[in-house]
Amino acid sequence: MESLRCALPDAEATQALAQRMAPLLVGGGVVWLQGDLGAGKTTFARALLQALGVDERVKSPTYSLVESYPLRAGNNAWHLDLYRIAAAEELDYLGLEALRESGALVLVEWPEHGARALPPADLHLHLSHVGEARAALLSARSARAHAWLQALACIMKTRR
Repeated sequence: MESLRCALPDAEATQALAQRMAPLLVGGGVVWLQGDLGAGKTTFARALLQALGVDERVKSPTYSLVESYPLRAGNNAWHLDLYRIAAAEELDYLGLEALRESGALVLVEWPEHGARALPPADLHLHLSHVGEARAALLSARSARAHAWLQALACIMKTRR
């Protein structure tokens, strides 16, 4: 499956999508979160990390640029917000080599601000406003993400 569209009528639906995806992302991967301000990128990331066992407060990395969290499965998650990055070269000083560790889950908000310095995405998740509601377009960029989308489509079909 190349892509999957989801209607997200409210923030709770965005959180539910993240919770449904969590079991698929236990083994790690790279997810680029794209969309306008207020589209739900941080809401999604926070819900996903909590569903993966992060017990501490999941902070928005808007000012710190990167936050890391140990996951219940024993691997690490990295949550980046690159909104304030003007050039990818700025990321060279953050020591982001750990983003490429085996099994890491990497969630990147505003990846277009630092794409050259980031690991390639398995999945692009584009969140958009549709009137008062939101919508998500999930696009697979790797074989792993194709499998995620197939499984997610089945999960969503059975939960309706």
